[in-house]
Amino acid sequence: MAEITGDQRVQSEVLEGLATAVNHRRWFVELAIPYLGDDPIEVGSGLGDYVLEWAPHFERFTATEADPDRLIALKERLADHPKIEVRQMLLPHTERGDYSAAVSYNVLEHIEDHVGALASMRDLVRPGGAVVLIVPAFQFAMGPADIATGHVRRYTKKTLGAALTEAGLTIEKMHYANALGLIGYFMATKVFRLMPKEGPMVKVYDSTVLPLTRWAEERVLPPFGQSVFAVARVPG
Repeated sequence: MAEITGDQRVQSEVLEGLATAVNHRRWFVELAIPYLGDDPIEVGSGLGDYVLEWAPHFERFTATEADPDRLIALKERLADHPKIEVRQMLLPHTERGDYSAAVSYNVLEHIEDHVGALASMRDLVRPGGAVVLIVPAFQFAMGPADIATGHVRRYTKKTLGAALTEAGLTIEKMHYANALGLIGYFMATKVFRLMPKEGPMVKVYDSTVLPLTRWAEERVLPPFGQSVFAVARVPG
């Protein structure tokens, strides 16, 4: 069974801080919805912010978390949502499933055996279903915040595509997202060595810069970004 990497306290603080970035989250929520089918599973649900946005669109939704303490908090937070199942899951694993899709945001970069993790996600999904990912982009942006939260790598479209292909998945869509966010993240975390926590900088970016970035990128995909978004299919 895989190990949980990074300082879990720092990870939780970062998740709590980023929970205030509501425009960013809604953008990334909407990117995934067309590919999730009727019975998706999220791998690595954290504090449940994405789950609560996705779940109203589906009759059933499964949320998972690896860290035991966050799992308890996640179950408590989602206790009043009967159509959401909450369970523990670490990757890689040998489980097989029949979910319509597996969605995993900002998780793969924590896992040493990322090909094994992707193969595990593949095995959770029925043939023809999707594995939907967001991962942090560009190794040059790897800094203290990444290390503290347990990141072992950042990705390009090429490196993520190679891992997906090696895991036996067929790439349907892949692009960078949030170009200005990469510049802001690099300056904040690598130059000024700040952690991405709740504060005026996050709120101002989310309320002013992010909507303009989304508007532009929905018209022209950028050549770089803070994240890579990918959709891959389980062979039928």
